[in-house]
Amino acid sequence: MARILVTGSTQGLGRLTAEALLDGGHRVVVHGRDAGRLDDLAARGADVVVGDLADVGQIRSVAEQTARLGRMDAVIHNAGVMTGPTVLPVNVVAPYLLTALSDLPARLVYLSSGMHRGGRAELAGLDWSGTRPTASYSDSKLLVTTLAAAVARRWPQVRSNAVAPGWVPTRMGGAGAPDDLRLGVLTQVWLATADDPEALTTDGYWYHRKRADRHPAAGDHDFQARLLAALAGHTGTPLA
Repeated sequence: MARILVTGSTQGLGRLTAEALLDGGHRVVVHGRDAGRLDDLAARGADVVVGDLADVGQIRSVAEQTARLGRMDAVIHNAGVMTGPTVLPVNVVAPYLLTALSDLPARLVYLSSGMHRGGRAELAGLDWSGTRPTASYSDSKLLVTTLAAAVARRWPQVRSNAVAPGWVPTRMGGAGAPDDLRLGVLTQVWLATADDPEALTTDGYWYHRKRADRHPAAGDHDFQARLLAALAGHTGTPLA
């Protein structure tokens, strides 16, 4: 039985992932901006942490709330937004800062997207604070995929992987999305909990439990270093 944090657990993939982990008997920590939307998961035994991941101060609060619950065995960085100025804070800054502030878990899972292949490998001019919209969803998913790879290289003892859940029928994906929602959830749960040899690897980009090709920039060591430096500069918190 593992203790696992799932960010963005109020709806969509995050909620379904938390439910699947609870069904599997794991100790789950769920996260949202509004604790009331997590009452049913709390009633099933989940611990709840609350905070707006668009705000650096509240990201730090989520990290502190989580630390009080004990060391996580895995963290699934699921929370994300599709559009607007908070794309970078929620999709990139939050997973970075929560990672930097955590007592390192054995496994880290970062939610990416097949759309990351259309992202720009460019850091100049990005407004990490979210005051101005300076990045697309695709850009943010390239950056978080790069973050997952950078963490895998920085901390080889941690299994750090990125997951593309597919274009699935959630509120974000839309009711007509054609991909398999079950597999979109299953891959995250598998990477966070399974003892299969493949699930115990690191520095992967996964789609439906199979490794897939990622944007070349994600594996570029120089780009990884520049991304970590930019995020450390913005947050004032470098990776250990």
